[in-house]
Amino acid sequence: MTDLARRRWFDRRFTLGLPPEAFPDVRERVRGTPARLEERVRGLSRDVLVRQLDGAWSVQENVGHLVDLEPLWAGRLDELLAGAAALRPADLQNRATHEANHNARALAELLVAFRKAREATSARLDALPAAALSRAALHPRLEQPMTVVDLFFFVAEHDDHHLARITEILACST
Repeated sequence: MTDLARRRWFDRRFTLGLPPEAFPDVRERVRGTPARLEERVRGLSRDVLVRQLDGAWSVQENVGHLVDLEPLWAGRLDELLAGAAALRPADLQNRATHEANHNARALAELLVAFRKAREATSARLDALPAAALSRAALHPRLEQPMTVVDLFFFVAEHDDHHLARITEILACST
């Protein structure tokens, strides 16, 4: 399966408008990412973790990128709950990840930071009233309305995109 071309994240389109009933499944995907990530990188050597293929992010930089985006997801949730008409844009150049020098950090530090941030997000999701799930605002890049359920489906897809990229890097490292 390693000969399949992967979809570029920014080329992806999403069918949004998930019903509130989809939220428990989406929430579990979001909640489970730290454990899946930790399991995926457990026991890898430093050389494997920081190796860049074709100038693209290393395994460790992909982990750091997930940490870097947690404030975006939290901010967008804040905007949805406040009734904003549009969601804040993402930095499409990913400057935070490019400038963070995640390869110089300890992997354990990145994993703890991600788990802590994601647990805070999950706690907020657990506390949401059902009425909040249908609040919508315009996603700036996709140019379509996004509800709370859609936002976290998008987050889960983004998490899986980077987990799949890590798997791809590891397949090329053996």
